[in-house]
Amino acid sequence: MKKPIELQAPDIGAWRASNTGIDYVTSFDSGHAGPHVMVQALTHGNELCGAIALDYLLREQLRPVAGRLTLAFANVAAYARWDPADPDPSRYVDEDFNRVWGDDVLRGPRDSVELRRARELVDLVDSADYLLDIHSMSEPCAPLMVCGATGRGGDKSAAFSRRLGVPQHLLIDTGHPAGLRMIERGGFGDPGSPRTAVLIECGQHWERSSADVAIDTALRFLALTGSVAESFVTPRLKLSPPATQALVRVTQAVVARTLDFRFARKFTGLEVLARAGEPIAFDDGQTVVAPYDNTVLVMPSTAHTKVGNTMVRLGRFEA
Repeated sequence: MKKPIELQAPDIGAWRASNTGIDYVTSFDSGHAGPHVMVQALTHGNELCGAIALDYLLREQLRPVAGRLTLAFANVAAYARWDPADPDPSRYVDEDFNRVWGDDVLRGPRDSVELRRARELVDLVDSADYLLDIHSMSEPCAPLMVCGATGRGGDKSAAFSRRLGVPQHLLIDTGHPAGLRMIERGGFGDPGSPRTAVLIECGQHWERSSADVAIDTALRFLALTGSVAESFVTPRLKLSPPATQALVRVTQAVVARTLDFRFARKFTGLEVLARAGEPIAFDDGQTVVAPYDNTVLVMPSTAHTKVGNTMVRLGRFEA
């Protein structure tokens, strides 16, 4: 079923010319000691909330009070394909921009629109001490903070997200078999490194509320990292933080084995299957079932069904 489009894609043309030598990437240096903080939007070209958030911050003329601040519109080639009458093809041009961040891919011989853009941005990414990557989801679901993978920086990023105070649900997963995400690259994925990256899933792609979540999360992130003054952030916050936060730790990902993958019933995300053995999906003549009691389903979707793609993650709630 086609989702309603409640957001309008902003015209980001004003931000093409930059002071970094990279189109649509602007960096401000405070002149004072502090971390390099980076906020990225449009990892996927159909995820409008991040573009709205960065456009808002730039129009508000925010400036860092410490360190360096970089604001990057990432996959602008995909975003240029945005068509509200057919929104899904603008997710990417050739391949998923968030699966190309391993050195074997970035430094290898392959070529694509997304790889060319990643190669433009990689030095900035590698110099960032803190990174916020703004995303949204195919299905209506409460916002999720993806903190990375178990053993690859997930726990330190979850601790950072608890200090951030939003959103209610945090996620540590198993990564993506299709390729390395930006939030796991280099020091971000090293549990012993202080460099920290998080990825906010702000809700369904085109829900009006996703833009509010994106802006609010970005503001809180900039305040927590010390990049932007509290006096700038506080009057612009619209959303109250949750009373408590809960962590979902993923134990396994369910990957499509055929193009006939289908769910046993309608799932949108964060459903809890009370009993082991409850059916989740059907694929390749087999039934995928809940592996244990109180299995949590994370981001189930067939919007991008492809052999080898993750269709849903399965995990447990932790306090």
